Amino acid sequence: MEKPGERFRREIISPLTEAQPIERRLIFLEPNDNLALERIMGKSDLVDTSYLELGLLAARPVCRIQVVNLFGRPEGYGTGFLVGPNLLLTNNHVLDTAELAKKSFAEFEYEQDINGRKKTSKSFDLRPDEVFVTDPEMDFTFVSVAPIATEGTELTDYGLLRLVEDTGKVRTGEYVSIIQHPDGGLKNCCLRENKVVDIFDDWLHYLTDTQCGASGSPVFNDQWLVVGLHHSGVSMKDAQGNILKTDGQPYQEGIDAPSTIAWVANEGVRISRIFKALESRSENEPMAAEALRRLRSHGTGPVGPAIITAPEPIPDAVMELGKLPMEHYRLADGYNPDFLGSLYHLPLPKLAENLQSKVATLKNGGQILTYLHFSIVMNADRRLAFYTAANIDGKKLEKIKRTRDKWYFDPRLDQKYQAGPKLYEDNPLDRGHLVRRLDPCWGPNARDAGEDTFHFTNCSPQHKRLNQHDWLEVEDYILKTADNANAQISVFTGPVFREDDMIYRNEYLLPADFWKVVVFVNKNGKFGATAYLRTQKNYLESREFFDDEFKTWQVPVVQVEALTGISFGLPKDADPMARAAAEKGLESQRSYLRRIRSAADIML
Repeated sequence: MEKPGERFRREIISPLTEAQPIERRLIFLEPNDNLALERIMGKSDLVDTSYLELGLLAARPVCRIQVVNLFGRPEGYGTGFLVGPNLLLTNNHVLDTAELAKKSFAEFEYEQDINGRKKTSKSFDLRPDEVFVTDPEMDFTFVSVAPIATEGTELTDYGLLRLVEDTGKVRTGEYVSIIQHPDGGLKNCCLRENKVVDIFDDWLHYLTDTQCGASGSPVFNDQWLVVGLHHSGVSMKDAQGNILKTDGQPYQEGIDAPSTIAWVANEGVRISRIFKALESRSENEPMAAEALRRLRSHGTGPVGPAIITAPEPIPDAVMELGKLPMEHYRLADGYNPDFLGSLYHLPLPKLAENLQSKVATLKNGGQILTYLHFSIVMNADRRLAFYTAANIDGKKLEKIKRTRDKWYFDPRLDQKYQAGPKLYEDNPLDRGHLVRRLDPCWGPNARDAGEDTFHFTNCSPQHKRLNQHDWLEVEDYILKTADNANAQISVFTGPVFREDDMIYRNEYLLPADFWKVVVFVNKNGKFGATAYLRTQKNYLESREFFDDEFKTWQVPVVQVEALTGISFGLPKDADPMARAAAEKGLESQRSYLRRIRSAADIML
């Protein structure tokens, strides 16, 4: 006699020879995986050993969610995974309200090492005030995650899993894998013992071993693309719709233990359906639009790896010094004032009269250091840049792979005017790029341009815990926005110098604030300009870090000019913040500011 559930499995699993179009499924295969088609057709169970290595990468963005109720008490566990910059995906029934999410946290590396010892996990706060999008019907929740763990680890260390919105990532009869925290325990994986038995418009059904706490786990195909969001089991039912137990008797809620239920399959939400749900809400819900933007920020097509690891991993633990010959600088064209077009001439900024005597003089008597696509003016007293000025061509940018960093003194400027290795040794200060490494990487000499950003003249001391994401996202957003007519921008960046800046090692003054001004030509053929400020004051003073005291702001350009003594010579109507301040009737534009949590907050 068949046990309960066997007939269901036999009748669903056996007829797997039905004709199904396979062409679409082939789109998602790696060209070098010669066994992929055979696995899909059920002719082989072999996988390359690289499959296991990719699985380890896929596991890194998966975390345990500890659900804490409004009274601060632990309430349960779930699983979640990173799918975009600072963006986590889980189930609605794990985190159903922003209030609950605000108390809860994501725990990464809650797992064993290769010796069977428990690792030290890292906890990250959730930030539903930035992004919180939930759907009870489809049972998904997107929530923003703090970029830094409570002990200082960066969220980008864990990478993310790119979601592909196209259908066709898995077929009935294929095997899937699930990485999960069953019962809230250590991270486990259920590997290729899980057959897809049915595919509906919204759901996948598959036979796999999941337990409580696995809700919110990613369901992977053999290419480690996420095909579903696991959310529940499918119970066996009789003809009247009653849930059955393993002994074939009806299950009685409140009397029978849930462990006695006869499960015939598990159910996951299809990723393509989640995209559709977000898309339908994005026009009227800013947070849904922001979640969608973050999901698509690393591309959405099937081409490329399923697993996106941490961007820009920095391989060197010890600073390596290099030396460039003078002929290296022969091609250094510097900042181009006509980069945005001959009708949009934008010269280098002007320093206030009282600052001009502090400019470091080059060995040839000049004052402007030119590099490939950017220029720098140095402050002789502070040994840091007054400002950098860069031209960025978004249509020609190349992603040059980062290798072991070498940092350079610029031979055209006396080293006494350049803050070198001594400032950054044996402390938590990073050499923060003012001109981003990839910003000038366009044109025929893109690699050399990236190398130019590793001059000490282009870096400024920044605490390693300082969040770069929202700061760097500004340029990416403006490059891609429809309001930018030609995907080109000119960017000016620098520190704010104050007389009361913190004295360090009896010879350096550490700037607490940094500014950025981005200029472009808008779709109306006029200058557009936005300005931003951020601070690291709390970090530098070694006080307890509170989010309320560390923020990135969009401010009027005139506020940056007032703080720095640097004039950009922009038309008054170029700055939307200035226009908004005027509309609000503010006496001073400098009193107007806007909190930037993500690119969706930027006013253009």
